[in-house]
Amino acid sequence: MRTLKYLSLVILTVLVSSCEKNEITYDCRPAGDAAEFQLHYMVPVVATAANYITRVEVNGQLISNSTNVLTTYNGIPGGAVGRFYTADPGVTNFKLYYKGKVNVDSLVYDQNATMAAGKQNVFVHSFTLPPVVLENGYPFESNTTEATDSTAWVKFYNFLYETSGVPTTLRIQYQYLDSKTNLPVNIGSPVYFGETTGWQPVTVIKTDNVSAGSRQIYFNMRVIDASGTDLGKLKVMNTSGSFIDYSDYWTLSIGRRYHHIFAGFRAVKSPNSSVKVFTAL
Repeated sequence: MRTLKYLSLVILTVLVSSCEKNEITYDCRPAGDAAEFQLHYMVPVVATAANYITRVEVNGQLISNSTNVLTTYNGIPGGAVGRFYTADPGVTNFKLYYKGKVNVDSLVYDQNATMAAGKQNVFVHSFTLPPVVLENGYPFESNTTEATDSTAWVKFYNFLYETSGVPTTLRIQYQYLDSKTNLPVNIGSPVYFGETTGWQPVTVIKTDNVSAGSRQIYFNMRVIDASGTDLGKLKVMNTSGSFIDYSDYWTLSIGRRYHHIFAGFRAVKSPNSSVKVFTAL
């Protein structure tokens, strides 16, 4: 009995000691008044591994490296929706590195931008210019319904270049084709380079009623001048070197939110222009 008593005491001592040495903590802190941001790489370069960003530093702090590469026409944090990095509000320094033609990280971007408290999206569109910072639009508008909803949300951005180093001066109206009428519907107002429409509703008629709900939606663009005159469909150069009317399609799911970022060259066949989609929610 005495042996059993001592054995129980030893086991209890080990368990207490083990708990003390392996205290579970969570390495995080509330965002509070921090500047929360997602970083988008929209420089019009050829989409090859040599142009991938292999290292990102913000205010001297490493936030991404070769294990989390920032690929061309993409954004970080990636891998899941609704994730943001944080920094102190105010002037923020961004350094981007890529390997280029050599097999070592080379500094390719070193610019400052001013960020505010709250969520925002940061767009690097030129290696020689400061990034564009735009409000994220959070908290998002909600929609409560007794039956199924029919709304997805799209936020269009104009980061189109005409040729190398020449941002477009065109004012672009983004549109989608209504699934019932097949008529174009404007997504917000027309925007110049570096501007966004903000979050705009897009009606999604489910292809399968017994489902969460999604549909393939067709998109196009028109050019609207400063006076509001419609100058016709936006023409872009394809990979064959011919100008064609812009059109594309994406599958939208009800209740989700998508950044539609227009980037690349309008008048160059490679890398030619297209919409890049980054899912927000």
